Amino acid sequence: MIEFQNVSKSFDQVKAIDQVTASIEEGHVYGLIGTNGAGKSTLMRLMSGVLKPDKGSVLVDGEEVYDNPSAKGKIFYLSDDQYFFKSGTPKDMCRLYSTYYPGFDQEKWRALMGKFGLDIRRKNNTFSKGMKKQLSVICGVCAGAKYLLCDETFDGLDPVMRQAVKAIFVREMEERGLTPVIASHNLRELEDICEHVGLLHRGGILFQKDLEEMKLNIHKIQCVIKVKTTLEQLQAGMDILAMENRGALYTLTVRGKREEVEAFLEKVSPVFYELLPLSLEEIFISETEVKGYDVKALIS
Repeated sequence: MIEFQNVSKSFDQVKAIDQVTASIEEGHVYGLIGTNGAGKSTLMRLMSGVLKPDKGSVLVDGEEVYDNPSAKGKIFYLSDDQYFFKSGTPKDMCRLYSTYYPGFDQEKWRALMGKFGLDIRRKNNTFSKGMKKQLSVICGVCAGAKYLLCDETFDGLDPVMRQAVKAIFVREMEERGLTPVIASHNLRELEDICEHVGLLHRGGILFQKDLEEMKLNIHKIQCVIKVKTTLEQLQAGMDILAMENRGALYTLTVRGKREEVEAFLEKVSPVFYELLPLSLEEIFISETEVKGYDVKALIS
């Protein structure tokens, strides 16, 4: 388990992480989402031991990760801004990572490099962005680390390669209990693979929940309302996160158990209503709007 205990981190006058307390259970895919500048990359660097928190503790399986080779050896960090030695080759990277990670599987590495069509003797700086991402993922998977931290890992990969990487993650989870932690702006991508999600906003965790459970407790309703008192009843009796209307057609995003929401709608009895499935992107927008990050204000 990776744990954050009241963690804060600032850069000069900018508070990147503000009193975050959270935990990432092993054996699941954890998605880290957030607004621009919310602190996702800083959180990744803290949990990998690259940065030291100003306050609080970051623990990996009960050990402080910063300046701790034992804890760091359980983590492989794939940063968004990757660094490669200019004159280096994938073969050089394999040798390098083998010295840091005793469990690095060179046989698996060669097999995956062949399947992905990557030449192990080619200079790294001649690879495209997507090819460099593939190389990084392969090194991360073969390192044998328990936790694989992926910061915008799918960015730059074509659809076929994205599916291939997801399939590799699933296989590694089944075979050796890998725990991928994926930070991304591509919420549709995360929706396909993540089981748990943490929403980071302005340096703090708004919530962390099981994705399916979250979907069961936030709903989008389309309904036709022609009587003002019906609308007032809905506003008074439901936890409404967002509401839009075009004439008599209203679209509401509400929080609550599905059966309770449906029971209340039946009681109030609008002219027509239906519950529609919400995407992770819509949930993200609804939750951040509550905290003042209003998309309509940005484009108006």
